[in-house]
Amino acid sequence: MEVDFLLIGQGLAGTVLSYKLIQKGLKVHIIDDGDPNSSSKIAAGLFNPVTGRNLVKTWKADALFKEIQPFYRDMETLLGQEFVHPIGIYRPFISFEEQNEWLAKSADPQYDAFIDKVYSKSRNQGVNDPFGGLLLKSTGYIDTRKLVNSYGTWLKDRGLITNIALEEKDLIFNRDGSWEYKGIKAKKIIFTNGIQAGKNSFFNWIPFIPVKGEILTIQQDFTSSEIVNRGVFRIDLGKGVGKVGSTYHNAAVDLSPTEKGKKEILDKLHQLIDREVNEILDHQVGVRPGIRDRKPVLGKHPSKESVYIFGGFGAKGVSLVPYLSNQMCNLLIFGEEPEKEVNINRFFKYI
Repeated sequence: MEVDFLLIGQGLAGTVLSYKLIQKGLKVHIIDDGDPNSSSKIAAGLFNPVTGRNLVKTWKADALFKEIQPFYRDMETLLGQEFVHPIGIYRPFISFEEQNEWLAKSADPQYDAFIDKVYSKSRNQGVNDPFGGLLLKSTGYIDTRKLVNSYGTWLKDRGLITNIALEEKDLIFNRDGSWEYKGIKAKKIIFTNGIQAGKNSFFNWIPFIPVKGEILTIQQDFTSSEIVNRGVFRIDLGKGVGKVGSTYHNAAVDLSPTEKGKKEILDKLHQLIDREVNEILDHQVGVRPGIRDRKPVLGKHPSKESVYIFGGFGAKGVSLVPYLSNQMCNLLIFGEEPEKEVNINRFFKYI
């Protein structure tokens, strides 16, 4: 089999990049090990333009958020599935100072696309928000597990994916600059396998930081027409069921659910929602592929011919991947370098 690109990993990064390459008429094949702890299969998939403890506008929000819903809607059409859930996000304020700051920002045109309403008093809906809160728009979540799994089936039906773990010793480099792997010959190879990309001999010098995240599914006497997000997020799944998370523990090695993680989530949820949790229905663990400087990494290996990486998206993959996959396509097809904040060349000093 001969293809233009061999992608290693079919998480969110591999899913989006491969689809965009296919749209351009290029031949791709994916090798994926089916890791159940892939962050793409566990993550809540939030897209949120205002994040962090200090409620700041996320990096390149204006460019990123124009891509999100149109792209994932297109994939819904391709796959005949629904996994895009546009829904507001409500962020309670923690002080009058924060309230005043956002009342001022609401008059700033650069926030028009993202601020629905600023509340100066409690909405009295079971949320602990004595100072009011910020209701955001152009937000929601993508069911990434459903997306990745249904796209994996689509690929399999067309013979475009092989579900095996990569054995680096079996990668063969040819004199013409191509690579071969177990009968698959590719002009270029792209590592899109998350944290695993930092464990091979090609990219083990990139400062990946595995970030363990735990998420609970709970039964609670509380319903909300929005995602509530402060300290933890709570996504309402209907009938009193909510998904709540997440923890952030660096240098994760243990992929088991922990009592410590569960307690951390429940304590923060109690601070956010004034309703008891009746039952814990599920407790999941995933590992996010973080990078030391908290920006993804895109680019070509500095010395290995025809070897590339597209990864390190951390907790914001749903927002980042559609936009940055355009830059990755331009690099792969036209040789155009990605912007400096995400370019692999910022790590060449570590080789």
